[in-house]
Amino acid sequence: MVLKSGKEIKKFQLMNDQGMVVELINLGATLTQVLVPDQEGKLENVVLSWQDKSVYEENPGCFGSIIGRVAGRIGEAKVTLGDKVYEFAKNSNGKNTIHGGEVAYHTQLWEGKGTSDAEEATVSFTYWSRDGEAGFPGNLDIKVDYVLKNDNSLTIDYTATTDKETIINLTNHTYFNLSGDAKRPILEQEVVIHSDTYCELDSELIPTGKLIALNEDSIFDFRKAKAIGRDINEKHEQLVNGAGYDHPWVLNDDEVAVEFYDKVSKRYMEVTTTAPGVVMYTMNHADAPLLLENGESQKPRYGVCFETQCLPIGRNELFKEGVILKPEDTYRQKTVFKFGIR
Repeated sequence: MVLKSGKEIKKFQLMNDQGMVVELINLGATLTQVLVPDQEGKLENVVLSWQDKSVYEENPGCFGSIIGRVAGRIGEAKVTLGDKVYEFAKNSNGKNTIHGGEVAYHTQLWEGKGTSDAEEATVSFTYWSRDGEAGFPGNLDIKVDYVLKNDNSLTIDYTATTDKETIINLTNHTYFNLSGDAKRPILEQEVVIHSDTYCELDSELIPTGKLIALNEDSIFDFRKAKAIGRDINEKHEQLVNGAGYDHPWVLNDDEVAVEFYDKVSKRYMEVTTTAPGVVMYTMNHADAPLLLENGESQKPRYGVCFETQCLPIGRNELFKEGVILKPEDTYRQKTVFKFGIR
């Protein structure tokens, strides 16, 4: 498909022996379909996607895409590496950077290649992010593999190398809705997050550096299964700041990071990751009059993101050390989304 801008979108489709189907496009290395069965065997899409594929050129909401060079916000839109200060676009609250700044990975064309064997099907996306792109130092070679296996698991495997000290914090920004084809909001769907602490954010959603124990804050406590909507409208300062959940949880060392379940369809998703944290974002803003794949206008609370990543960079460059990549090292992160019926 060639868009009005001249960009050519290439589509890739993966299938496994169970009938699960995954569709991706090379613009933003974006996940556009995950078709999995409900309790009656009906295949439906459990991720949000745009009806008009040209919307992916700007992709408000970053539907399904790879986010980088740095996911989330960078407090005060700058970092210091060595003796040099690097400044980035102030595209969040007029003071901070969000989701990669001006030249963000979710709006770029990636190179894609598909392979398959009896056990799995893979699409490998690569992108060369040049030194100085969006203000970030270092030429960065990135590879992201999407791997569909016969156990109904979808792995996203990230690797990157640099020729200069830089910062990197990649994630995927897919909105999940286990009702299928976004028939219902996600408020009644249940989540477990295997975490004992979450990261406090200020009024601009920048980490303050304080980690809050969940035994002191029941509103953010998802250690036991809880409907996303149970507490989301409480007059809690952190919820008011984010207009809902948009916060990083520090993951425990448990094998599983997140569990997600829909009582109606009986669909279940389990997330495992090598990342130290996860941001749960409950689609708090969906103002643009754009149509989803199901023909309905997008609305808040119709999807939830589980953005596995390092903690975002806060005030005074808090948590920066966790996202520094040096030329002698390789950035690696792997997240697995496994689907089933319960």
